[in-house]
This record gives sequence, structure tokens and C-alpha cells, in this order.
Amino acid sequence: MTVAFAKPSLKRSMRVIGALLLALSVVSPASSVYVIVPGIIQQAGTGGLMAMLVGAVIGMAMALIYAELASAFPFAGAEYSMLGRSVGPWAGFIMLGINGVNTTMGMSAFAVGASNYLTAFVSDLDPQIFGMAICLFATALSVLNIRTNAWITGIFLMIEILALVVLAALGFLHHARPVTELVFSPVMEVDGALQPATLTAIGLGITISAFAYNGFGSASSFGEEMHEAPKLVARAILWAFSLTVLLEIIPMTAVLMGAPDLIATLGSANPFNEFVRATGGELMDQIIGLSIALAIGNAVLATILVNARFFYSTGRDHVWWPSANRALVLVHDRFHSPWVATLISGGSAAAACFIPFPMLLVFSGTGIVVVYGMLAVAVLNGRRSGRTRHAPYHMPGHPAVSIAALVTVIYVAIANWQDTEIGRPGLIFNAAISAASAAYYYFFVRPRGEWVLHGPDGANETVQKS
Repeated sequence: MTVAFAKPSLKRSMRVIGALLLALSVVSPASSVYVIVPGIIQQAGTGGLMAMLVGAVIGMAMALIYAELASAFPFAGAEYSMLGRSVGPWAGFIMLGINGVNTTMGMSAFAVGASNYLTAFVSDLDPQIFGMAICLFATALSVLNIRTNAWITGIFLMIEILALVVLAALGFLHHARPVTELVFSPVMEVDGALQPATLTAIGLGITISAFAYNGFGSASSFGEEMHEAPKLVARAILWAFSLTVLLEIIPMTAVLMGAPDLIATLGSANPFNEFVRATGGELMDQIIGLSIALAIGNAVLATILVNARFFYSTGRDHVWWPSANRALVLVHDRFHSPWVATLISGGSAAAACFIPFPMLLVFSGTGIVVVYGMLAVAVLNGRRSGRTRHAPYHMPGHPAVSIAALVTVIYVAIANWQDTEIGRPGLIFNAAISAASAAYYYFFVRPRGEWVLHGPDGANETVQKS
């Protein structure tokens, strides 16, 4: 038998703006533009713009799903709390495993990759040591009050947005082709020449765009620290998604319009860096590169905050052994932060920086496919069973939107399976994590009795065995 933890709990100190700043920092639009979008351009050429636009339509479906589930269950456990309450404990534990591993590996991959943007300043920088330093510094900041962290990440976010504004301005000021050419006559680079972009290439670009937009749903992790969370958290998620799309598509469009040598841009592994050097000079490229490194560090900080709430929630829900559960729910007397959970979140990310970088990409590359698919199932089952009926926000277009999102996720999973370097190994890895998580529930948690998902203000719910 387990006993619910009493106070202390997380303090409600934010509204929409605070959660919005944190969610946008997790997305890190500048990092996505510089790290993920080049892959879309290499894959689909100028057809990458269409891929991003179609990806935004698909992403909107997921934003609506997140908004409804977060409105119904605005708890620190976020996705696993949503699945556990709307589908059942086995689904909650699979999501718990997927999120815990993928978020940690994703932070480490981002932190290690940030060193690429500082080589102009420090030529012999060790990526793994630098990544570990970013994680540890971000962990120290993450212990502070959540409102303080919202403003810290907000300041870094403004620097990041300024870099994107400069990039967009350079593109629009040097425009060499109309936007209609990008939309209606997309081309791609093949063996040093331009050819019409194929539907297959654009389709593969769409699958990558899901990764570029991902992170808007992280606002759901801060529901227990928001005033009027059931009503406001959905608004934060939808605003985070909308701004993410604008902040990524506009600079991408500007660069494709303004590229002086389209063949070189489409064939480059770093098209934005080369574009800035060609139109703004070496110094401008270095300044923006420094801004990208700061943006990545900011994303690590915001993600540690998310993961800390995740670990805090697992302790409150008695996922681990008693002493670990008691430690994870400790809240700092002054900062009202889950400080032990924060140290574990940041410490595990720092340690993971020493995993070979290609493995980090495999470990964190396809978890989003599983997460999105399970959330689509959760909202469908929540409506069917009535478990989300109490939510102040219900998305429009149900169930068509949810079914369309699920079908799209299946398509993305199939596309990932064709990628034998990262996609397929990533899917196999996530399948193994899912199996291990389900086994942990059935053999270690289920024998204790019914699993109780805890929330603030006595919002506890017994989840039946399954």
C-alpha cells in the first residue's frame, strides 16, 4: 500500500507568458533553423518550404491534441500523466520510459552539438566537456524559482529571435527570386544542377519538419505552476506552436528567396551559415553563430526544467523505491523548485554527454514518433471514455483531426524505418524502451496494488490494473 505525499508542492506563480517563454525556449526556433531545417533543404531543396508548410498543418493537429489533454490533466508529469489517466497504467509507463530516456539524450545531443558554433572563438573545444559544462551550469540555474527561470530563458530567447530577425532581413534585402517560385516551381540540387523537386523528396522533408517544430507541448509540464492552469495551459501551447511556425518559416523563406547562388545553398550542409557569410560577412556569421550556441544552451536549461518536473511527478506517483520517491518530491523552501529532481535531470544529461554523438542521435531521434502516436490514441480514448469531458478546452474537428494525426504519425514511422542510419535503429531502441517500461510496471509496480496518479490540491486518481 502507498500513501500520498503531503506538502510541499510546486507553487503557482505563472500565467500564459511564463509558460510560453519556457515552451519556446524548449523548441529553440533558432536552433531548429540552423540544425534541423538544413536537412529539409538538402532533402527537398526549395520544396522544403512546402514541406515546412504542410508540416505546420500536421503540427497544428498535434498542438490541438496537446492542448485538450493538458487542459484535462495539467500536471507536472505531462505526457505520461495524460496517458496514464486517459488510457491506462501500461500506456503511462511506456510514455514514462520513452520521455525519460529521450528527453535526457536529446538534451545531451543539443549540448554537445552547441560546440560547433563556437569553433570560430575556441578552435580546440572538446565537445563532450563543453556539453557537460552547459548541462551543469543550466542545472544550477534550474534550481531557482520557476518565474526567475522563465525570465532568464526569456532574455536568451529574445537574443535568439533577434538572430532570426537578422537572418530574415538579410534574405529579404537581397531577394533574388519571388516566393511564388519557391511554392509553385520548387527545385532541388542533384549532382551540381537544379532539377524539379519530387513529391517523394518533399514528403521526406515533411517527416523532418515534425522534429523542427517539436517542443511546444512542453508548456504542459508547467501546469502545476500556473494560475488557472486548466484554462490557460491550452492557450500557452497553441501560442507556442503558432510562434514556432512563424519564427522558423519566415527566415527559411527569406534565405531561399535571397540566396545568391541557389545551387550552392541547396547543396550545402550549412546553408544558413554560408548565406550569412555571403550577404553579411564573416563577423556577422560569427555573431549569429554565438547566438545559436546561446540558444542551444537556453534550450538545455528549459528542458532540464521540464525533465525535473517529470522526475518530481514520478516520485509523487511512487514509481520508484520509497527512499527515491521521497527524495524526488523534495521542494526547495526558498525557490519552490523540485531541487533533487532538478539535480538528477541535469546530472543525467551531463553524464550522457560522454555517449558517442551518433548514438545520442539514434537514442533521441525517433522518440517523438512514439510520443505523438500515443497522444493521438489518448485523446481519442479520452473522448470515448469520457475521461477528458471535464477539460475546459476541447479541440475543434474531433475525431477527424485526431485520426489524421495518427495516420500521419504512422506514415512518419514508416519513413523513419527506411532510414537505416538513424530512423530504424531509433525505432528499435524506442521499442526496447517501451517493452522495458511495460515490464517494469507489470513486475514491480502492479504487484503493489492499484497505481495512484497524484496531483496538486488532492487531484489524485486511481488507475486500475491492466
